[in-house]
Amino acid sequence: MKVSVRKYEEKDLRAMLLIWNEVVEEGIAFPQEELLDEKTGAEFFAGQTLTAVAKDEDSGEILGLYILHPNNVGRCGHICNASYAVKGDLRGLHIGEKLVMDCLKRARELGYRILQFNAVVESNIHARHLYERLGFCGLGTIPGGFRKKDGTYENICPYYHVL
Repeated sequence: MKVSVRKYEEKDLRAMLLIWNEVVEEGIAFPQEELLDEKTGAEFFAGQTLTAVAKDEDSGEILGLYILHPNNVGRCGHICNASYAVKGDLRGLHIGEKLVMDCLKRARELGYRILQFNAVVESNIHARHLYERLGFCGLGTIPGGFRKKDGTYENICPYYHVL
């Protein structure tokens, strides 16, 4: 599988919605609770500083995506935030790593100085190991900072990477 990462195009939207909504439905990673439809999804993805997709160059299939946007405003507007989603049956194939690497490069090109993740769920060990391997620094633990779909609470672990 030859994976490339590029800015999303309108034709990608349907596949992006399926991937994004799969993560939201799982209720164990994203803070969002509402699923996106074609209208809300188009608005959401277009409203980001950058939305990019990972694509299999051989099949043309969209494998994952990320969104990049400011984490704050004003004097903290140089800090950005991102979220990543990979098709459930393709996780573990290093697609997420390609998304994160592209995001780091593009965030730097866009003039951001820091990429910060506010709410990495503690049990998301694969993401946490990836971030740490790529040089992200952990900021500690926020006890019970994430409410899972089943109503239980789990710790979150913020991370940052200087660009």
